[in-house]
Amino acid sequence: MFLISIEYKVPFEEVEPHLASHIQFVKRYYDDRKFLLTGKKVPRTGGIILADVENHDVLMGILEEDPFLEYELADFDVTEIQVSQVSQLLIKS
Repeated sequence: MFLISIEYKVPFEEVEPHLASHIQFVKRYYDDRKFLLTGKKVPRTGGIILADVENHDVLMGILEEDPFLEYELADFDVTEIQVSQVSQLLIKS
């Protein structure tokens, strides 16, 4: 599993025109069951993605499709995590 921290490199006004295509990108990988959680940072300096993919190379191939990376609007910090505990609130029966 991977935690991706996205940090805008440009003012939000330059990011905003690409939000719709970024959201389409995110939805695609929710549909493919690769993204488990996404969200905006507060204050609005970027966002977070929690991804469940096979390995780092697969993840990087996916992230290359994000317009934020394609148009060099943000930096992506990728951390691989090994989940050891999960809240019962997140487990559905």
